[in-house]
Amino acid sequence: MFISCVPVSLFSRNLVEFRWLTVSDRDMKETRTMIRKYQIEDTDAVVSVWRAASIFAHPFLTEAFLDQEAQNLRNAYLPFAETWVLEGGGDVIGFIALVDDEIAGLFLKPSFHGKGLGKAMVDHAVTLRGPLGVEVFQKNLNARQFYEHYGFVEFEEYLHEPSGQMTIKMAMPTA
Repeated sequence: MFISCVPVSLFSRNLVEFRWLTVSDRDMKETRTMIRKYQIEDTDAVVSVWRAASIFAHPFLTEAFLDQEAQNLRNAYLPFAETWVLEGGGDVIGFIALVDDEIAGLFLKPSFHGKGLGKAMVDHAVTLRGPLGVEVFQKNLNARQFYEHYGFVEFEEYLHEPSGQMTIKMAMPTA
């Protein structure tokens, strides 16, 4: 199977369209995906993506912590972050939230991992903000590898008290 995510066109700073091409021996299927600004109507879908991705990436977090963070996402984080959603086939399949020059959250439905879509969202954020920082749980090895592969470097560790988990601060090198 061959999978690629190729930028098709940049319509404006508010909408980026991508073609996601999947080719296998038996069939050829093309699904358009796009990165667009979050709208309040996306809230339930974004929280659902966040929950699925969090359960997948953070099996070390408690259910009570995830429940509280779902409420925080809905009531505090989304209203105050600049959030962009990744839409595929008419459904929200991922999102990236920015606060200043930090990635406050990057989440993608687990079935879409490894297809270049997370990179596409970070590419979009870098286009908007320049070099970025991010914080990831130490135990989230997939996220750490993703950001390291992108060029982020670790520079600090601290205890995230609400979760009881060690967290790593990472940043893109500046020119």
